[in-house]
Amino acid sequence: MNDSPVALITGGGSGIGAAVARQLLDAGHRVTVTGRGAERLQAFAEELGRPEGLLTVVGNAAEYDQVRSAVESTLKEFGRLDTVVANAGFATHDSVAAGDPAGWTEMVLTNVLGPALLIRASIDALKETRGRIVLVGSVAGHVHTPGNIYGATKWAVTGLAENARREVTEFGVGVTLISPGRVETPFWDSYGSLPPGDLLTADQLAQSIVWAIGRPAGVDVNTVVVRPIGQPN
Repeated sequence: MNDSPVALITGGGSGIGAAVARQLLDAGHRVTVTGRGAERLQAFAEELGRPEGLLTVVGNAAEYDQVRSAVESTLKEFGRLDTVVANAGFATHDSVAAGDPAGWTEMVLTNVLGPALLIRASIDALKETRGRIVLVGSVAGHVHTPGNIYGATKWAVTGLAENARREVTEFGVGVTLISPGRVETPFWDSYGSLPPGDLLTADQLAQSIVWAIGRPAGVDVNTVVVRPIGQPN
C-alpha cells in the first residue's frame, strides 16, 4: 500500500499546471493531471517517461460530471486524495467596452465555476486526509485594470478562496490562493506575444505552489501573491 500523498491538478498538461506536476512527482507525490486535450496530456506523460505515479484524465474543468469523474479515477487509481489544484483557466485578453462577448461565457465558466466544481467534487476525499485546496488566481484578482473581464473572473476566485476557507476549515482542510503576476506560459498564446517587462517562469511559480502544499499539518497559508521583480502593478 503506497502512502505517498496524491494531488489532482486541473489544466495540468502544460504551463503552470505541468510545472507543479513535475515538481510534485519529483518530491514523491502521486499526481493526476486533467485537461481537455488528449494529445497534450499524452505528450506530457511521454515527456516524463510515463511514471507510475502519474495519471492523466481528459476532461473539462467546467463540467461537473467530468470533474467528479477525475476525482473518482484518482481515488480508484491511488486510493486517496490529499491536494487539489484548480489551475485550469484562460483569458480572452479583451475588455468590457470593446471586447467580443462570444468568448466570455467559456472563460467565466472555466475560471470561476471550474474551481467551485473541483472543491465540491473533492471535499469528501479531502476531509478524510485533512488535505489542501489550492486555487490559482491572479494579481488581476487584487488590482483593478480598465475593462478587464479576465480580471473580474480572478476577483471572483479571490472571493471564492476565502469563502471556501471559512466553510472547510472546520473539517481540517486548508485553502490557499496563489495569485501570480506575469508568467511566461501558453496563457499568452491567444494574446499574440508575451507582455513586455519581467516575467516569472512556470517553474518559479510552481515552487511557490509546492511550498504552500508542503506546509506542516495544521498550518493554513491562505493568500500568496507572487510577482516577478520589476512588475509594478
